[in-house]
Amino acid sequence: MRLEGSCHCGAVRFSVVSPHPYPYQRCYCSICRKTAGGGGYAINLSARAETLEVEGGEHKGVYHAVIDGKQSAGERHFCRHCASALWVFDPHWPELVHPFASAIDSELPIPPERVHLLLDSKSGWVEVEARENDRCFAGYPEESIAEWHRRLGLETP
Repeated sequence: MRLEGSCHCGAVRFSVVSPHPYPYQRCYCSICRKTAGGGGYAINLSARAETLEVEGGEHKGVYHAVIDGKQSAGERHFCRHCASALWVFDPHWPELVHPFASAIDSELPIPPERVHLLLDSKSGWVEVEARENDRCFAGYPEESIAEWHRRLGLETP
């Protein structure tokens, strides 16, 4: 599925092909909470890095989070004008890019279940709105984004 996205001010626009477009994963870590905001969690999708096309790339910045005292190799791309979180790229998985669902302008499908992850680092004020079929994890689940889509028969070309 081709996804179209942009920042809030429109300075950065992008498109990418995602075989895993369901926004099912809600991350409550301090990095997502503080850099992407929105209800105490952020939702990452998975897409093919080689399909990423960017307009207005000169307006984009990159943030490398510090994890356990070390700078992460992961690149959190954002708009330098309005600070919208756009996507994450990690050179450990160069074939992937993870756009934030909040930056996607295309209509995204509604997931049949959700995964709430990194609950051990959520803020106390955040209420987890887990539904009956949802799964909750203190850390990372073993099932990848691709495996979740595959298990539920939701992969798209």
